[in-house]
Amino acid sequence: MNEALLSNQVIVFLLSEFTLFTLLFIAFVVSLKVLVKWDFESFTPFQFSLERQAYLVSTIILFVFLLKFVLVIYFIFSIDALAVLLPGAMCGAGVIKANEYGSYLLTLKLFILFLLTLWLYVHYYDMHTKNHQWFKQKSWLFSLIFIFIILELALDFSYFSNIDTHMPVSCCSALFGQLEGANPLPFGLSTPLLLVLFYLLYILLILTLKIGYTLLYVFTNVLFILIAYYAVIYFFGTYIYELPTHKCPFCMLQTEYHYIGYLLWGSLFMGSYIGLSDAVSMLWLRKAEMRYQKLVIRLLSVFVLLCTAYVAVYYLRNGVLL
Repeated sequence: MNEALLSNQVIVFLLSEFTLFTLLFIAFVVSLKVLVKWDFESFTPFQFSLERQAYLVSTIILFVFLLKFVLVIYFIFSIDALAVLLPGAMCGAGVIKANEYGSYLLTLKLFILFLLTLWLYVHYYDMHTKNHQWFKQKSWLFSLIFIFIILELALDFSYFSNIDTHMPVSCCSALFGQLEGANPLPFGLSTPLLLVLFYLLYILLILTLKIGYTLLYVFTNVLFILIAYYAVIYFFGTYIYELPTHKCPFCMLQTEYHYIGYLLWGSLFMGSYIGLSDAVSMLWLRKAEMRYQKLVIRLLSVFVLLCTAYVAVYYLRNGVLL
């Protein structure tokens, strides 16, 4: 039996995922029936029964989706805990690269979180209309999400069941190091240009959000996520570790660094997800919440200020940069 599958964290994680999947499967079957037979113009007892079922299904989906956010955090915690079982692994970076499924699984989980955030937006708008104006839209969106969740569950089991605890893996230094002299930064950027682009995109993101240039905002937000990811790994993260050669997105999630990675990555992705969901809602439903724009700015500002603060504090303490 695979040692990784026998880990307490993995058992709890997989059981939780399967339980939530079972609830979503039931909700999916009922929602399809409601979606096919729903008639906004009907006032029959059958229609009222469908509305009650739709409300119950929405409640189940809302409950499960909120737990999915918690499970992603627990997933990261679980793979980090497996590092002690894999020779060569120092953190979750080596574990996630232990087989060909890991990177795809993590990317899929992050993408599903965005879709979940978007569904929560549509659900909020739908629940504030008298005739459930957006019911069909949120039902079709849920159907799409459910397909991705089926794939996610299959990848969950494939990933954990194919972790070979006897096979050495690369540590984070090897995965995110100099890569034998090759430039690891996107678009051939140098580190100074990466940082200039990082701060310019942050400013442009806020400006496009304030002015209301939705399409430009979506493009800027996606590009900012990409640039921010590389900026944290190859510059800001080294100040968290206080070591210029330590480049890793996972180690900052550990207790030695006060779990700062959860706040850092959490503020980036949640700020981006909420902003993108608001923008997609505007393009799709012609609905937007101005109050959430302030939340987006606050979350992304926390991310940028936190990154900058580590560099500033290091410089004030040591008088030099790494």
